[in-house]
Amino acid sequence: MKLTLTEFVSLDGVSQGPGSPEEDTTDGFTQGGWLVPHMDEAFIEQAAQWLGEADGLLLGRRTYEAFARDWPQITDPDDPFTALMNSLPKYVASQTLGEGSWNPTTVLYGDVAAKVAQLKARPGRELQIHGSARLAGSLLADGLIDELRLVVAPVVLGHGRRLFPDGGAPAGLRLSSSTTTPGGLAILVYQRAGDAAYATYTGVSDIA
Repeated sequence: MKLTLTEFVSLDGVSQGPGSPEEDTTDGFTQGGWLVPHMDEAFIEQAAQWLGEADGLLLGRRTYEAFARDWPQITDPDDPFTALMNSLPKYVASQTLGEGSWNPTTVLYGDVAAKVAQLKARPGRELQIHGSARLAGSLLADGLIDELRLVVAPVVLGHGRRLFPDGGAPAGLRLSSSTTTPGGLAILVYQRAGDAAYATYTGVSDIA
C-alpha cells in the first residue's frame, strides 16, 4: 500500500486544532477552528476523493482519540466522509493505549516504523495518515511516507503545534500538483524525493 499524509496547516505551519476551538487545546492553544472559515465545496470534493482511495487509516494516539470521540457522533446523511471514517480499518501508533474503542482498530506497539513498513507491504491502495503530526514527522524521517497532501489555510496563527517543528529530519520533496479553492485554500501535493538537495547560487546561469 501507498502511505499518504493529509495535513491541514496554517501559513506559518501550525497543524493544531483546525476543525474547532475544542478540538485540541493542548498547551493552552485557544485558536482552534482556523480552517473552517475557508472550507468550500472544492475542498470537500478533493478531500472526499482522497478518502475514497483509503484501505486503512494510520493515526497517532492524540488524533485517534479525538476522531474516535467525534466521528461516531456525526449523523448528517449528506456528509461524504462519515461512513468511510467509521468503517475503515484504523491503526493507531501508541505505547500507552490499551485497546481501541473505534472499531475496527489495531494498536501498533513497539517498533512502529517496522510495523508500518509491514502494513505498506500488504496489497491495497492507500494507508492514510490524517493529522497526527508527530507520527507523520517520524515516518517521514524514516522514509516511509510516499505522498504529502497539504491543505494550507490563508491564516497566520503565531503559535501552536507545527507539522515540521525545529529539529526535524531533512527530506527532499517534489511538487506534483497545486490548486487553489474559492475559499482561499492552497492544496499542495508532494511526492517524497529522497534527501534534501543543497547548492550555492552564483548567478542566473546556475538555473537550468
